[in-house]
Amino acid sequence: MSHDDIQRPLQSVDRLLPDDVCAGTLLGRAWNPGGPTPGPMVVAIRAEGVFDVSARWPTVADVLDELNPAGALTAEQGVFVGRLEELLANSSLPADAHVMRLLAPADVQVIKACGVTFADSMIERVIEERAKGDAAGAVLVREHIMAAVGDNLQGMKPGSVEAIALKEVLQKKGWWSAYLEVGIGPDAEVFTKAPVLSAVGPGARVGIRSDSAWNNPEPEVVLAVNARGETVGITLGNDVNLRDIEGRSALLLGKAKDNNASCALGPFIRLFDQTFCMDDVRQMTLSLHVEGKDGYTMSGESHLARISRDPLDLVAQTISAHQYPDGFMLFTGTLFTPTQDRDAPGAGFTHHVGDVVSIRSAWVGELRNEVEHSETAPPWQFGVRALMRNLAARGLLG
Repeated sequence: MSHDDIQRPLQSVDRLLPDDVCAGTLLGRAWNPGGPTPGPMVVAIRAEGVFDVSARWPTVADVLDELNPAGALTAEQGVFVGRLEELLANSSLPADAHVMRLLAPADVQVIKACGVTFADSMIERVIEERAKGDAAGAVLVREHIMAAVGDNLQGMKPGSVEAIALKEVLQKKGWWSAYLEVGIGPDAEVFTKAPVLSAVGPGARVGIRSDSAWNNPEPEVVLAVNARGETVGITLGNDVNLRDIEGRSALLLGKAKDNNASCALGPFIRLFDQTFCMDDVRQMTLSLHVEGKDGYTMSGESHLARISRDPLDLVAQTISAHQYPDGFMLFTGTLFTPTQDRDAPGAGFTHHVGDVVSIRSAWVGELRNEVEHSETAPPWQFGVRALMRNLAARGLLG
């Protein structure tokens, strides 16, 4: 079946935008098919429409590096390029369609991720490890772990005296795990989720490997961090997770996490301004809804207030011994790990091709993607060299 044969559900602009619509400062990217050299443009999303600001800022990273990114973007008039409804409708078309469409709102930033930042999802990682990636065996393992650990992890500060004491108890019981080490130990898990420029955006297909039989979406807040290490805004992300592959060995994290179309970002970056700040982020709730072609539906929520490590601590640990001259996007982890059965009793949840995954926040809007196999999803072809040549051909590099 070709991509053109697949019917995709339509998303409304009301769902795409935050609850306060365009009251905040919304930064995005879009593909411009016009002119002698089609290419990506940096855009401001406003009540009046979508405005190209690439003449001043060739990349999103340039905007984020401003001393006051929100103020600078608001002051820049830009060039009107179209209505948001048009770009949204086009974003579900095949990636090679010559139309103006929304892209992931990050470009040259490194895409990093933190794992095991919530106690609930930490337990699920331990279960994956103990079950050796076997979804059918996870039920019994879950019972054993909960009997050993109980609610001891709730509200525990990583690296604290209480955490160290619990570590000693679990080690004596033989229940210690690499996931518990990063979950309640002093050091956070930080890894590279995806290569620069490889993230897919709103409306695009999101990929799972065809050889994975146990996988799930991971709705996450993604911090936008500039070259100075300052967190200046956020977006939403789907850190697609292949539970069976990572469960076989934590050393297979790269194979489980970094595949074609396995990282989705969007719909926009909401910059910090007088309407939105880091304290709002700390209290955010993300909702997730999955709807399959088989009639299956699943919903859940992730509450950032229950995170074990403060988001800015995750940023500090990411830059503790590294520099990011182009900034980075940082997935902060998720509370949501689905365990309800889908295909058979005791088998838990796993994706089917054609699932529509919707991740929404009242502050940022909705990121919606359809699940496809990574091997058949549109290939990633526009890399760093292509971007530099494209910007140079358009006269945007000073």
